[in-house]
Amino acid sequence: MKAVGYQTNLPVDQADSLIDITLPDPVAQGRELLVEVKAVSVNPVDTKVRKGVKPEDGQWKVLGWDAAGVVKAVGPDVTLFRPGDRVWYAGSIARAGSNSELHLVDERIVGRMPASLDFAAAAGLPLTTLTAWEMLFDRMEVPTGPEGRGKTLLVIGAAGGVGSIMVQLARQLTQLTVIGTASRPQTQAWTKELGAHHVIDHSQPMAAQIAAAGLAAPAYVASLTHSDKHFDDVVELIAPQGKYSLIDDPGTPIDILKFKRKAISLHWELMFTRALFQTPDMIRQHEILNRTAELVDAGTVRTTVTERFGKIDAANLKRAHALIESGRAQGKIVLEGF
Repeated sequence: MKAVGYQTNLPVDQADSLIDITLPDPVAQGRELLVEVKAVSVNPVDTKVRKGVKPEDGQWKVLGWDAAGVVKAVGPDVTLFRPGDRVWYAGSIARAGSNSELHLVDERIVGRMPASLDFAAAAGLPLTTLTAWEMLFDRMEVPTGPEGRGKTLLVIGAAGGVGSIMVQLARQLTQLTVIGTASRPQTQAWTKELGAHHVIDHSQPMAAQIAAAGLAAPAYVASLTHSDKHFDDVVELIAPQGKYSLIDDPGTPIDILKFKRKAISLHWELMFTRALFQTPDMIRQHEILNRTAELVDAGTVRTTVTERFGKIDAANLKRAHALIESGRAQGKIVLEGF
């Protein structure tokens, strides 16, 4: 099968940072699906792994943790899918990624693809949707009923991949007031378009902007980027007994003792945890993806794809990695077909 991989950690502008390769076709075992990959998306985790994770000598590392495709074969213990089903998923960081013609994935972290989307539009959603959903409803336990009325959610980095879906989920499924942050006119407009009630600039002190707008101190803060840079601002602006969740890797340590006075709880979100540790509730990701497909088909949630970079090959994946590393990506980047 065709695939894209690397053997050496290199800057993305180097010829061998990503290479077009041929690998043996995998075979489904146990609860695995063998998926014929039709489209993939590129996420910040791809660039982090490419730069920092070296494969074993002589082996290829294949990236890709977003895919949409068709089930080609199933393992003997599979009960949720059958060959021919159109599926979408984010996969497991402990396994080979989806930048390949054929890909193995555990059925418990796979959902049925929305009928209203093509493969490319669908491929842009799984990882970010799972991250945003788990962050909101599993980690911070954001209420979906009237008890959320009068409370505020602040999404720091709302125009990126996770933020673009989180703003929609929070606006459509809760009664919270949603504040998104973005620092450029086009990303501010995008965040507003996705449903944020208010948009502020995270390149300026956020506490002052929230106070000036007469908004309630956020009971929930989702920090999606530069958490170390924004941490002191969050300490000031978050409501007493609030909940703070983050997904990035702070470049410098954050001092959580600063949260003690307000009794703030801190929640890490890593979408790969359930698959990585085979947790008893691993099938929750299957359920989230199926529920999201219903929301997409009902027109409640829309795809966050903003860039289509052509077929899945080393050259186009390098372009996608470069854009993500620039810090100027908006929404999601997808590639389709080999």
